[in-house]
Amino acid sequence: MSNGKNITIIKRKKKRGHEAHGGSWKVAYADFVTAMMAFFLLLWLLSMVSPEKRMAISDYFQNYNLFKEQTAGGGKTILPEKTGVLPGQAPGTKGTVTPSPTPSEHKKRITAGEMAERMKESINRKLRYLKDQVLVDTVEGGVRIQITDLEGSPMFALGSDVPTEKAIRILELVAENIRDVENKIAIEGHTDAAPFTSGRITNWELSTSRASAARRVLEKNGIEPGRIARVVGYADQELLIKENPLDPRNRRISIILLNVNQSAEGALPAGNLPPGQPVASEKITPGPIPQRPN
Repeated sequence: MSNGKNITIIKRKKKRGHEAHGGSWKVAYADFVTAMMAFFLLLWLLSMVSPEKRMAISDYFQNYNLFKEQTAGGGKTILPEKTGVLPGQAPGTKGTVTPSPTPSEHKKRITAGEMAERMKESINRKLRYLKDQVLVDTVEGGVRIQITDLEGSPMFALGSDVPTEKAIRILELVAENIRDVENKIAIEGHTDAAPFTSGRITNWELSTSRASAARRVLEKNGIEPGRIARVVGYADQELLIKENPLDPRNRRISIILLNVNQSAEGALPAGNLPPGQPVASEKITPGPIPQRPN
């Protein structure tokens, strides 16, 4: 029935409780899952990096100094930039950019003791994980830096004159520390007593080739070719560990920074030089006979 008046009917719908929150919890959950995925991806990437590179990066951030980390070109790097193949290296192995050689008028004189301390401090600061393979000492002929093998950690590929990444890192650091001095440089290669023959190649050729490969790395990193006074291989005739001719530490490269005004012929021959002292200041003792030759 209608009495002529309009009647307005209002219906109210009740909202359900869960609709008040909408889908915001889904966004928060998605953010959480994304963060966890990124975290586990980071862990996986870290597991793929070699311990040496992790240590180098760790040392960089712990000991970073704006002024000490400047390169020859004015920039700074965490690890050496890799842009080219070094002479004597296997294809695919990268080298570093050649710093501009220090002009001869900027060369300075430094005592043997000061140079030895500089090298030890630099090794401990920048290549701490390789310090057991670097021996630094002062001898009558000057300052001697020996880069040795350790079991499982060679400086050159087996039976080859191709330097490993570790050897290149050490040689780069040596070049960095001796670029600004005027001393002549003698480079010597040594093998252990394990016989090695590959066609006409013997330990004599192998030790000489490795010494020359070290020379190329030094020159690639700013050492003037005119400063190289001698590059020679001694095979197994001048052992570091005489009690154990097959000790891997007998396989080494010796870099001698000759005293100023002293020629290569005036320096003591390798056989008359003492064994040297490791950067880590530990006594060199014979180890078990290794199975790895040369």
